[in-house]
Parts: sequence; C-alpha cells; structure tokens
Amino acid sequence: VFAGMNGSAIENFSCVIYNIFLMNCTWQPGRHAPADTQYFLYWQNSRNEEEMECELYIKDDNCRNMGCVFQNVSIGTEKAYFLVNGSSKDSLIQFYDEYIDLYKI
Repeated sequence: VFAGMNGSAIENFSCVIYNIFLMNCTWQPGRHAPADTQYFLYWQNSRNEEEMECELYIKDDNCRNMGCVFQNVSIGTEKAYFLVNGSSKDSLIQFYDEYIDLYKI
C-alpha cells in the first residue's frame, strides 16, 4: 500500500559501484513532494544481513538528502533491497523500494 501523497516518492533512483567496494546511489525528489521533504535510504544486501541506513548522504543546495555513498560494499549473488522513505511536516510521503542485482550494476 502506497500511503502518502501521490507523486511524493523519489524518482530516477540509480546506483553505481566503483573501485569494487564503493557504491553511490542517487535520486530526485518526487514531483509533488513538499519543499521540506527529507528522504532516507536503507538497504539490505541479503536476507541474512541487517538493514542499514545510509551513513554518508549527498545533499542538494537545500540540504535535502539526494544520494548516498556506501563503503565496504560486498557484491553477492542475491538481490539487494533498497528502501527510500521520506518525511515532511506538510504531508505523508510515499516510499520507494526496489530489488537490484548488484553484480549487474
């Protein structure tokens, strides 16, 4: 169930892995997200590992989280799970989630 204002979830989510163990994920705010919306990225590399929040956010000019840099990434054969949720004082924000094969990035 996608609770929250339509068009408030992030768009254009993508990740790039470089130097084998660094991963950079970025996104754009939802078209209809309020200006004060702040997004938070969580990921789980496999079902056996704990979900982790981003430790190093990339911020835009308005100090909103627009990406994340992950260090010490291990590439397994299972799909990794990514979840980006948001908060705003004006509205409920829809979440975005996706399963990605890291070895295909």
